[in-house]
Amino acid sequence: MSAAGGPPTDPGWRDQLNRAGDHWPITLQHAGVVLRPIRVRDRGTWDAIREANRQWLSPWDATMPPGGAPGPRTYAGFVRMLTRQARQGQSLPWLVAVDRERGAAAGTLPVVGQLTVSGITYGSAQCAQVGYWIDQRWAGRGIIPTAVAMATDYCFAVLGLHRMEVAIRPENEKSLRVVRKLGFRHEGLRPRYLHIDGEWRDHEIFALHSEEVPGGLLARYEHGRPR
Repeated sequence: MSAAGGPPTDPGWRDQLNRAGDHWPITLQHAGVVLRPIRVRDRGTWDAIREANRQWLSPWDATMPPGGAPGPRTYAGFVRMLTRQARQGQSLPWLVAVDRERGAAAGTLPVVGQLTVSGITYGSAQCAQVGYWIDQRWAGRGIIPTAVAMATDYCFAVLGLHRMEVAIRPENEKSLRVVRKLGFRHEGLRPRYLHIDGEWRDHEIFALHSEEVPGGLLARYEHGRPR
């Protein structure tokens, strides 16, 4: 068997990866919170939200370290890259939308943020990472905790993953509240873990294993919320 995260000697790992890609595109919805695939035609909406929230989001945005390979230079290239990764079973790039009327078509709903499951790994690891951001005007309404719970349940129940991980800068108290509300387990600090806002930054690591939420994370979160 190979090292954790690499392809094991069992040839079935490729079939598992292909099945994950076969699920895309997928839309998830619960209690007025919608996760739907990011699209090239969302550029105007995405750009407007990011520009309006530049000051709110820039301290937590990933940046390219010196000498790093440049990523896509355009929004369309960015979406095509994410879509290709999704079809290959490597990621789940969703926009977060809200359905206040409970019934509108997902593509017509107001977009309030983004959630991406990345680094989907099979073999002996069966894990992935979750990252998210939200428009400041919609923060504090339980939207992102619900979205993270939906994404986690999908990864556990449908993709068969075992571990979900979230990396958060120690200074990002609002993001820390999300994982605390959901009961992610704190595993410690990784020094200079990711290049964020122009520097290598320390990150607190939070994780959840599938056996910790046998009835689903969303159900546990809903049960613990104030009525």
